[in-house]
Amino acid sequence: MSLRLVQAVAETENLDDFHLGRLLVLLASADARKSTPSTKAKAVEGITKLAKLDFLLRYPTALERALIELGRDPADAKVQPRERSSIEAKMVRFRYGPWDARYRRWLGLLAARGLVILGLQGNTVQIGLSDAGRVLAAEFQADPLFADLARRADVVMKAVGPMSATRLKDFVYVAIPEIVDMKWGREIDL
Repeated sequence: MSLRLVQAVAETENLDDFHLGRLLVLLASADARKSTPSTKAKAVEGITKLAKLDFLLRYPTALERALIELGRDPADAKVQPRERSSIEAKMVRFRYGPWDARYRRWLGLLAARGLVILGLQGNTVQIGLSDAGRVLAAEFQADPLFADLARRADVVMKAVGPMSATRLKDFVYVAIPEIVDMKWGREIDL
């Protein structure tokens, strides 16, 4: 693999907009499942839960394994052959496991752009789409370039969305046990 390709992938990984778009699509799927007048502004309860949901969206082979653990058809994840061998398929262990530490930053950027509404209930951050966020997320969902991501976000929310953050964390560690012992900065193929 050429150094330029590795640098291009690293630059893409560091582009906030890449991650913000994915989070909007995920939050739209959560919003569609939980939208009632009283819960409109809190589609996801907690940054920890958002990170776990996004982990399964970001790494579709992990979603396949989660579906197997749930006794569901892993084909629902519709992982493309390119997704199994691409450099993006490699997971990196961050400070708190395979969960990226940038969620507070990304949520701050989304809130500053008026795309999400953040609230606090006890110690839990409530995360919901604003009306502007719903409009932009719907545009992403309708874009053929986001079709796989949008469909997969719905699969994630249907499969594990109802779980609490703690139950979801524990479940992921059961479904993908090798992430427990990962070393910081190390890649792991799923």
